Amino acid sequence: MTELSIARRGGAMVVTLDRPPVNALSRAALAALGEAVEQAATAADVKVLHIRSTGRSFCAGADLAEMREAFSGPDKVDAQIAYVRGLQQVFQRIEDLPVVSIAEIGGHALGGGFELALACDLRIGAHDIRLGLPEVNLGLIPGAGGTQRLTRLCGPALAKRLILGAEVVDGATAAELGLLHWAVPAAELPGQAQAVADRIAALPRAALAGAKACIAAAAGADGFEMELAETRRLMGNAETQGRVGEFLARGR
Repeated sequence: MTELSIARRGGAMVVTLDRPPVNALSRAALAALGEAVEQAATAADVKVLHIRSTGRSFCAGADLAEMREAFSGPDKVDAQIAYVRGLQQVFQRIEDLPVVSIAEIGGHALGGGFELALACDLRIGAHDIRLGLPEVNLGLIPGAGGTQRLTRLCGPALAKRLILGAEVVDGATAAELGLLHWAVPAAELPGQAQAVADRIAALPRAALAGAKACIAAAAGADGFEMELAETRRLMGNAETQGRVGEFLARGR
């Protein structure tokens, strides 16, 4: 399976998620994404990591087949925690890159897919996409950095509204709430995203890296280990298992 493709456009590295039908982040896809991120980090002439996708979803988060396996018995919990930790690590690497990361969101980004977008410096999406962290519907939490990054992005009040209410919003609303930097008509998205990426890719890498580091220094607090502990606890919860079971029975 392709998982993703990588192309270069001047100072921009374009990573296109390509795992039909919904670009789920299987363990293999996560590994491929991690390798692409490292390429962006180590290539001295890359200034922008531009993440986009094919198909109807930007990224659907966890792979259903792997999720079924994770919930098949208590002995699978450690493996799932390791997977979620892997998501955290790749997303943190994206956030820490010395280059600017841009998520071009042309399809739905829910759960882990939105957590991937939140790890990027900039987000541009179509008006009609759906974004959210609806994990509490399953008795889970957004454990791949969602509780931390969304709160840092928009403050605890809005983060509570979206996460505790399992609220899903469209792209236009997401821009109004500050979750997207830009929302544009779907037909204009590829061109607008490329224009943003190319404009930033023309800037000095060292200056971009320095500016990112200074901005990051303004943030604090580390709740990632709490996410893992809560994910472990909830995977053994009867209601969570029931809700996840119903979800998996329906399919995506």
